[in-house]
Amino acid sequence: MYKVSLLVTTYNSVVNLPITLNSIQEQTYENMEIVIVDGKSTDGTVTLIEQFAEVSRYEVKWISEPDKGLYDAMNKAYQMSTGDIIAVCNDKLCEKNAVKLLVDAIVRGGERCVGAHSDLVYVNGETIVRSWHMGQGNIGKGWMPGHPTLFLKRVVYEKYGQYDITFSCAADYEFMVRFLKDEKNEIAYVPQVLVSMFYGGTSNAGLKNYLVSFREGYEALRKNGVKNPFVITLKRTFRVLRQF
Repeated sequence: MYKVSLLVTTYNSVVNLPITLNSIQEQTYENMEIVIVDGKSTDGTVTLIEQFAEVSRYEVKWISEPDKGLYDAMNKAYQMSTGDIIAVCNDKLCEKNAVKLLVDAIVRGGERCVGAHSDLVYVNGETIVRSWHMGQGNIGKGWMPGHPTLFLKRVVYEKYGQYDITFSCAADYEFMVRFLKDEKNEIAYVPQVLVSMFYGGTSNAGLKNYLVSFREGYEALRKNGVKNPFVITLKRTFRVLRQF
């Protein structure tokens, strides 16, 4: 059984963090560790983490210290992890067998399969704002997996590196472009909503951030030598807009 590391990054998350941690605690998959990196919260988040670490059925590692933003925190969490499969988990796992379904998909995928992803929904409270059903595809046609659902073998990080913190809101996309651009690596797909994402992330919190995300998406493709980066970025934008 693969060991799974769920990476949780927080900063003043006293409202949403309990939802995330409760959904992790309810998972049916047994061989997991939880790695929490907090950005020196001041709202009671650290107390929540301490309480969770005491009662969790899983091994919990955590730190609380200043960082350079979300992607720096994700890198720190990865460096603290020991799992065979890595996943960033800052939202709600919708199904109790979500981890098991994604791990099973990786196992069934064969040697070229380096990870798995699923569908997700963006929520504002109890309201679904947007659905993400990307299915399968390739980066060159504007497709990308939903990063909040992405489970990856550790070898991906070992071979391709971590998140580039010079990107303010598209480091996750740049990271995915890095290992998916040559199509040698395959990602399995679970056609089921397994993650409920808290609306208002770094790339969807307003028009200004979206424009930054567009520019950084273009730069991510250009940096990795992908042809026609502007056309691909437009295609990706249209794919995203269709999700609303």
